[in-house]
Amino acid sequence: MNDLCADIGFKSINHYGEQLCGDHIDIVEPDDNSTVIVLSDGLGSGVKASILSTLTSKIISTMMAEGLPLEECVSTIAATLPVCSVRGVAYSTFTIIHIKDNREAEIIQYDNPQVIFLRNNKNFDYPKTEMNIGGKKIFKSLIKLEENDIFVAMSDGCPHAGIGISYNFGWKREDIANFLETLAPVGYTAKTLSTMLVDECDKLYNYMPGDDATACVVKIRKREPMNILFGPPSNRDDAERMMSLFFSKIGKHIICGGTTSSIAAKYLRKPLKATLNFENSDIPPTAELEGADLVTEGVITVNRVLEYARDYLDENKRYEEWCFSRDGASLISRLLFEEATDINFFVGKAINPAHQNPDLPINFSIKMNLVDELSDCLKKMGKKIKISYF
Repeated sequence: MNDLCADIGFKSINHYGEQLCGDHIDIVEPDDNSTVIVLSDGLGSGVKASILSTLTSKIISTMMAEGLPLEECVSTIAATLPVCSVRGVAYSTFTIIHIKDNREAEIIQYDNPQVIFLRNNKNFDYPKTEMNIGGKKIFKSLIKLEENDIFVAMSDGCPHAGIGISYNFGWKREDIANFLETLAPVGYTAKTLSTMLVDECDKLYNYMPGDDATACVVKIRKREPMNILFGPPSNRDDAERMMSLFFSKIGKHIICGGTTSSIAAKYLRKPLKATLNFENSDIPPTAELEGADLVTEGVITVNRVLEYARDYLDENKRYEEWCFSRDGASLISRLLFEEATDINFFVGKAINPAHQNPDLPINFSIKMNLVDELSDCLKKMGKKIKISYF
């Protein structure tokens, strides 16, 4: 096992006027050393396309998660999917990216636009082997992984963007590759790259997409541990042990909460310096403590981080709100969403007397729910989460 991991992000837009997306993405992890990503595109749009693409991705990902050979999975789905008698094309196409032990990527492609592969921030023409499975032409590739490799899988709604509007023949694959080459050196996450790509497609469609468009980005990166301390321990005698465990962990250290940061300052024997820089009037200011990378207020700040996390997993519309701001919630969001791969929560279960005021909308259960919900959101982002309660 190496210290690489796969950062996965995706975004879809629906055919104009449709409530459901005809594309579907399924991600499964059969074990700690394997990840299977399936992007499926159902024929047409709307309900029928959504059902077909969902079935296709679910069947493939479930079979692969059970350890069946890739060829058998592809053979089963290829034999299962009918071909449209009018158009002569399959009812559902698919792209599979199988990350093995973070060392090798196996790519299987059937009738979707060819996966774009960036290495050293440049479009790389990778080898493909043509196979005939169940009478269908399938392309298979095996690629040894390196840090910062980027794979971009798409439905045909992306290269079709702008047909008859911005371009005569759509947004060609090589043009999409050039677009991605300009973004890759910046260091954006997979989610941000997929969002920027699909937003550009939406723009080319003049915000009235003529087809469902989906982009899934897989970025290979090094693991980055992160530690977050939230709340003092229920037993004061556990403070020393809690702080010792927290500060002994490798990676950056985030402290949330006034009382918590005071305990940390006492443990480190360093002064806690408050700042009065109200970057955002809704979020309390941060503080400075030598030995900690970030010190913020507690519940209000973490609640805003949770709001950003929910949006990040949905349409990512608030990205610019937290990407460039310097308030505590924005700084935590950047560290957790963009930098961290493995996150350790150290959560104190002490009841804050200030929160027992009936006029305040904060109580102990809300604080615990914040941790549970935020950790669930981070897991959905592909982060490895560990929570320790004190």
